[in-house]
Amino acid sequence: MPKNTTSSKARPLALVAAVAVAAALLGTVSYTATRPEPRADTSQQEAASGQQLDDATAQLTKLARRDADDALAQGRADAPVVLIEYADFACGYCGKFARDTEPALVKKYVDEGTLRIEWRNFPIFGAESEAAARASWAAGQQGRFWQFHAAAYQEGAKEKGFGADRLDALAREAGVEDLARFRADRDSDAARAAVKKDQDEAYRLGATSTPSFLVNGQPLAGAQPTATFEQAVEEAARTAKAAR
Repeated sequence: MPKNTTSSKARPLALVAAVAVAAALLGTVSYTATRPEPRADTSQQEAASGQQLDDATAQLTKLARRDADDALAQGRADAPVVLIEYADFACGYCGKFARDTEPALVKKYVDEGTLRIEWRNFPIFGAESEAAARASWAAGQQGRFWQFHAAAYQEGAKEKGFGADRLDALAREAGVEDLARFRADRDSDAARAAVKKDQDEAYRLGATSTPSFLVNGQPLAGAQPTATFEQAVEEAARTAKAAR
């Protein structure tokens, strides 16, 4: 299992061959902002590369599940923009995003219907990360995923670990009513299958660190400034509107 290097805020998503090369996708915004005018002898090659990137983005956009009953998502299922987050509860930068950026995105875009946020459990720090991921899914079975998410990402929460007693405490803090069911759910085959599904999706993308994001298929890595996410959401919303 790859290790997350938390000294780095951002690592690229490496896409599977069927969609494209991740480094190219992640570099698209910065490159297109600074690229020189194409020479005549390279214009066809650049056009082909651009088409490849468009095709890759289209494939990645299809990863949005848009399931109205998804307990690990918030926002309208038909929102024009979907942000998919691949994250680990033991990840410090994931916590920073959860505390500093996500609430602003919810208030500005989710509440008014532009943005949907879909969570993917991507535990990469070992057994306790896996346990926390299953516990978050179990909390979701009682409609308390986002409350568990908030409790688990409080400042200093990850330093307390995610042992069984600690997970019970987080569930109580999140307002999970049936702790016996919560314990059974988090240790169930269904929980393991749900976490593995998310984890496998991230690995197929070549994700090597957390948090990693897709905004309508456009990769965005790391707990970047809120303005970076706002720009990505607004650009995706404009593109979606133009495509109608």
